[in-house]
Amino acid sequence: MSTVRTVLGDVPPGRLGVCDAHDHLFFGSPRLPGQELRSVPAARAELAAFREQGGRTVVQWTPYGLGRRAADLPPLSRETGVHVVAATGLHQAVHYDDETLAHLRGRLAEVFVSELTEGIGTSGVRAGLVKVAGGFHALDAHARWTMAAAAEAHHATGAPIAVHLELGTGALDVLDLLCGESGVPPHRVILGHLNRSPDLVVQRQAAESGCYLAFDGPSHAHHATDWRMPDAVRALADAGHGDRLLLGGDTTTAAARSVNGGPGMPYLLRRVRPRLEVALGAELVEWILTANPARAFAVDWSPTGEGSR
Repeated sequence: MSTVRTVLGDVPPGRLGVCDAHDHLFFGSPRLPGQELRSVPAARAELAAFREQGGRTVVQWTPYGLGRRAADLPPLSRETGVHVVAATGLHQAVHYDDETLAHLRGRLAEVFVSELTEGIGTSGVRAGLVKVAGGFHALDAHARWTMAAAAEAHHATGAPIAVHLELGTGALDVLDLLCGESGVPPHRVILGHLNRSPDLVVQRQAAESGCYLAFDGPSHAHHATDWRMPDAVRALADAGHGDRLLLGGDTTTAAARSVNGGPGMPYLLRRVRPRLEVALGAELVEWILTANPARAFAVDWSPTGEGSR
C-alpha cells in the first residue's frame, strides 16, 4: 500500500490535506550567512500560522548537511498538528565544503537509501524524498553525480526525487538524465522553481513527460514568479496537465519568515491560493493543493512493493 513517509511515520496519502509541497523549517548555507533557519520557536510559529490558514502538511526539501535538525521535526509536527515530510539528498556543490563532499564520494546513494529507510543520523526520522539540484541552464559533474545517486536510491526504495532548478532552468536536461539515462519513471520526479523561468513551451514539454511541476515561493526581486504564475498554471491546466501541478512556499531565510515580517509559510494559502482561484477556480486549486501532492509523495515502501508505481 502506498503511503507518505512523514517524520511521525507513514500515513495514508488521503490524510495529507492541504499541502505546502516545497518549504523549509530549517536551512543553513554559507551562501546565506546570517539568514539561517535555526530557531525552533520560529519554526513552530510558522507551522502554527500555516495551520491557521488551513494547511495540514509541509514538505521540507532541506537535504543532507544544510541544517535539517531532523530530531526537532517530530515534536514540532506533534505540537502543531501539521504533517512534516523530511528530505535526504544533496544540494549544489557551492553549499558544501570540500571535506563534506569528499566524505560522501563513493557512498552517496548508500547515504540516501539509509536516510530513507533507517533514519537521518541518530534521530530515527526517515526521509520521504530525495532532493538534488541542477545548475543554470546546465548540469555540471556535481549535478550528474548527485542525480545518479538519487536515481539509484529511487530504484532501491521508490522514493520521489525533487529537483531544485537553478532559476527555473534546465528542466529538460534533468528529465533526460533522470528519466532517460537513469530510468526513473517521470511521475517520480518533481521539478521545482519552474515559475522562475516563465517559458510556457518548456513547462508544457516537461509536463508532457509525466513529471510534477512545482510552482514554489513568492517572487524575489525581478523574478516573474507572482504575476506570471497564474497564467502559466492556467495554460498547463488547459492543456490537460492540472494533475501534474504542485504549490509551495520555499522559505529559505530568516527574514522571509512571517514571524519576522516576511511572507513565510502562511503566504501560500493567505495570498497565492485566492489569487490562483481567480484564474483557475477554487475546485482546481484545491485539487492542486491536496490530491496532487498526495500522489506525488506517496510510495509503496514495503520491501516487496513496487515503489515506482
